[in-house]
Amino acid sequence: MNKTEFLSCLEKKLLGLPEHEVAKTKGFYLEMIDDRIEDGMNEEEAVSAMGNVDDIAKEAMLELPLTTLMKTKMKPKTRLKAWEIVLLVLGFPLWFTLLAAFVVVILSVYLSVWVVIISLYVSVAAILFSGIAGVFGSLFLIFQNFDAAVFLLGSGLMCLGISILALFGVTILSVWLVKLTGLFLRWVKSLFISREVDYEITY
Repeated sequence: MNKTEFLSCLEKKLLGLPEHEVAKTKGFYLEMIDDRIEDGMNEEEAVSAMGNVDDIAKEAMLELPLTTLMKTKMKPKTRLKAWEIVLLVLGFPLWFTLLAAFVVVILSVYLSVWVVIISLYVSVAAILFSGIAGVFGSLFLIFQNFDAAVFLLGSGLMCLGISILALFGVTILSVWLVKLTGLFLRWVKSLFISREVDYEITY
């Protein structure tokens, strides 16, 4: 397969997506093929090194916003027949409710993860400021109540140590949660990607 055939096949796999997205994807892989040819590969070898066209098309679709994929899935390629329009109208309360519930569930999962991340950082910040307050507070008590000042200083230093350790743990956990939300979003997008694109978007 030469690069013209490769790009033509890729364009067919991306049928229905916005033209600028198709052009961007084709341009990206055209540049990669040309770079490999400049490095000494022949055209067929360079194209073969790109991998499977289906996988490339799927990956390109997964990079698109979810709303674009939903529009692609829901926009029919051919004009709806009269009976199909009637069914859509009659079934509106059902399919719209299901669609709304689907969107709400996705948003809920996504937002809940970010709420957890923010809550963890707020908790760490609270421990940190408690430690700082304890250290400075002990300075004011040292001449009034030495025992209380030592206790407050020790508590403050302990809070500072805990907050530093917790910050590392929360950061690692946050990175993991962000990656998890990314995987979840890719899974949701994959629900709108089929082997053959049966829908298109009209712009």
